[in-house]
Amino acid sequence: MQVLINFGIVIASVAFMEFVAWWSHKYVMHGWGWGWHRDHHEPHNNTFEKNDLYAIVGSAISISLFIIGAWLWEPATWMGVGVMIYGLIYTLIHDGLVHQRYFRWVPKSGYAKRLVQAHKLHHATIGKEGGVSFGFIVAEDPAKLKQELKRQREAGIAVVRDSVGAS
Repeated sequence: MQVLINFGIVIASVAFMEFVAWWSHKYVMHGWGWGWHRDHHEPHNNTFEKNDLYAIVGSAISISLFIIGAWLWEPATWMGVGVMIYGLIYTLIHDGLVHQRYFRWVPKSGYAKRLVQAHKLHHATIGKEGGVSFGFIVAEDPAKLKQELKRQREAGIAVVRDSVGAS
């Protein structure tokens, strides 16, 4: 029974991390933490970005949970596993699939294509204001995201690149 409980904690932690990632991406990375995130939205030829520092923050959270689990409260270990798994998923999907930092594959259909489209639409805005699709695993319908970008452009909330969001 304990194995199922631990597995449930891991799955719940991975799911919760999508909310944490969405919130921190929208309100920290596109807010007071823009200094670290800005270069991720601008063209560059660097192997690493300041934005990669956020991965270190995520790693520190996971490591802290492992330490808490080892010394104080055992379920924190399984939360740390969930945070670590989310970090691996993020690395593979966001850095690997979407931004092709580690491998080259352009999905032609399905969920993977939707993820790529949603995140490309996230990058359609210039600057930190406005924007869509702040999560990394859950991807909304690209047609709805384009409509929202159009609404933000017309309302003066965001500067949207000319090639996206106008239709």
